[in-house]
Amino acid sequence: MILIVNICSHNLHYFEFVKPIEDVLIKNNFEFETRFYKDLKPELISEVDKVIISGTSLKDNNFLKNLKFFKWIKGFEKSILGICGGMHILGLIYKGKIRKQQEIGLTKVDFKDEFLGLKENVEVYELHNYYVESNEFEIFAESRNCLQATKHKNKSFYGVLFHPEVRNKNLILDFGKLK
Repeated sequence: MILIVNICSHNLHYFEFVKPIEDVLIKNNFEFETRFYKDLKPELISEVDKVIISGTSLKDNNFLKNLKFFKWIKGFEKSILGICGGMHILGLIYKGKIRKQQEIGLTKVDFKDEFLGLKENVEVYELHNYYVESNEFEIFAESRNCLQATKHKNKSFYGVLFHPEVRNKNLILDFGKLK
C-alpha cells in the first residue's frame, strides 16, 4: 500500500495537489491511503510499502514550521517520493539548506540520468518559491535556475521540485511500480 502524506494546510488545496496523485493511483489500481501529516500514526507508517509526500500552494509553508511531524523519515527504510514541498521536507530532514528561487509554469528540465522514467530534456510544471540543497542527496536534474530532481545517496528517497501530478504523471506511476 502507498501512503500519500497531505501537507496542504487549506482543504481546497487538496483538490489541486493531492487528488491528482490519488487519481493516478486509482487509474492504475494501486492501493493507497491519504493522511494529513499531523494525523500520521507510527502503526500506519510501519504498514505501508511506499510514501508520497505531496506538494502544496506557493504561500502554504506551514509544514516548514512543523518538521517534527516528519522525524519518522530518518528511520524509514522503504521508498519515498517527495513532490515540491515534500522534496523540501526530505532535504531539510537531512540537514539541507533552503534557498529562494521562484519558478511558475512550464520549465525545461535536463536529466543527467534516467529518473523514475524521465530522462534527457523534459518539460515540467513548476510552482515553487524555494528549493533545498542537501549533501545527502544526489542531483539528477536541473533547470536553468536550480536543482529539480534528487535521490538520497543511500536510501530509496526521491525528490522532485516540479509537480508530476500536473504534467508528468508517469513519474508517479513508475514510483508506484518500484520494488
